[in-house]
Amino acid sequence: MSAAVITLEKQKDLSDKLVIQRPPFGLSLQGRIRIPGDKSISHRALMLGAIAQGETEIQGLLLGEDPRSTASCFQAMGAEISELNTELVRVKGIGLGNLQEPVDVLNAGNSGTTLRLMLGLLASHAGRFFTVTGDNSLRSRPMSRVVKPLQQMGAQIWGRKGNSLAPLAIAGQALKPIHYHSPIASAQVKSCILLAGLATAGKTTVTEPALSRDHSERMLRAFGAELSVDPETNSVTVTGPAQLFGQKVVVPGDISSAAFWLVAGAIVPGSELVVENVGVNPTRTGILEALELMGADIQLENQREVAGEPVADIRVRSSNLKSCTIAGDIIPRMIDEIPILAVAAVFAQGTTIIRDAAELRVKESDRITVMAQQLNKMGAKVSELPDGMEITGGTPLVGTDVDSHTDHRIAMSLAIAALVANGVTTIHRAEAAAISYPSFFQTLTAIVN
Repeated sequence: MSAAVITLEKQKDLSDKLVIQRPPFGLSLQGRIRIPGDKSISHRALMLGAIAQGETEIQGLLLGEDPRSTASCFQAMGAEISELNTELVRVKGIGLGNLQEPVDVLNAGNSGTTLRLMLGLLASHAGRFFTVTGDNSLRSRPMSRVVKPLQQMGAQIWGRKGNSLAPLAIAGQALKPIHYHSPIASAQVKSCILLAGLATAGKTTVTEPALSRDHSERMLRAFGAELSVDPETNSVTVTGPAQLFGQKVVVPGDISSAAFWLVAGAIVPGSELVVENVGVNPTRTGILEALELMGADIQLENQREVAGEPVADIRVRSSNLKSCTIAGDIIPRMIDEIPILAVAAVFAQGTTIIRDAAELRVKESDRITVMAQQLNKMGAKVSELPDGMEITGGTPLVGTDVDSHTDHRIAMSLAIAALVANGVTTIHRAEAAAISYPSFFQTLTAIVN
């Protein structure tokens, strides 16, 4: 079996073009993979370390562009953060309520987590003024979902289109506690309000319609916040003002990054992969449940707990997938993995339906439209739904020119699809993968046989 040809080329406009040429007789994937640190946990470790008293040590931090944006913003507000590397990052915190007024606009880059969570902290810094922005993509993404509850707490925030789009200006205030009933299950909304509640006297509560990822709750408790959870009502309460103390944080591998290899191992014939040290927090394992519904051969091995987060190695072998319906409470637990799940559905017998995922339309791109368009270019049968997709599997894919639309998860999902497409696939603007997975293409090359 001849090897695939995989090349990454720099274009005149400085964007990257990834070319994947599948050999005529196919390929297989073999090996053990170490994935980057969890992006959600990396953001929170940097933020809480910056506002805690004392020093926080972070091991295994994700070195992607998004956490670098978080680090840069908090450095601009007085926190001391050592050079970012995977071995150890040290954060000298300045204490809750002590973020300094920056001399320049805070730039969150492409990171919605950075901007939305940071707003909760900035809004509660009475007497200080902040301005935040992001790249072109982030400036088009909705911020009213966090601005409105913060305004209910007494925050003063101004922005474009009725305070719903960045750039945003914040005049810090002494906030009042609220009980916010969120219309969507969103860890970013929940975390923003909880962070605002840290410096707010009294009990601040967030109730969600379904359970979203709980990394903030776990880490806030570890840093010393008084926090209670009511699983029956999907409610979380933080009592302020809080005192946070620096901790040692070990960041597990990101299941959102692991998802690309799990799908690749399942759909590429003759493959067997082991993805090591993956965070398997139950609020994040929707992708495992969805793939199991589709008949994927997946096993969790070496299950353990690291710094309060469940971790496992995941073995995947190629298998014949079948269609299913993915909707309801599972969606918040796998919202970022739906683009790569759509690739799996292309290779499943029958029609897979994904619903209740309208949130995908306001991510780094409209992931419903973009995935449907790009997979259809390759010969798939994907129809858009208002809140998801309908995917008829079993149609062979053919290599062609596709585009990431500068969305990291689109770029990597298309690369996995290209492994099973006949001929040559060219993915334009492939450099977007570096936002969450800087070493993705090196790993891809290493495991292809």
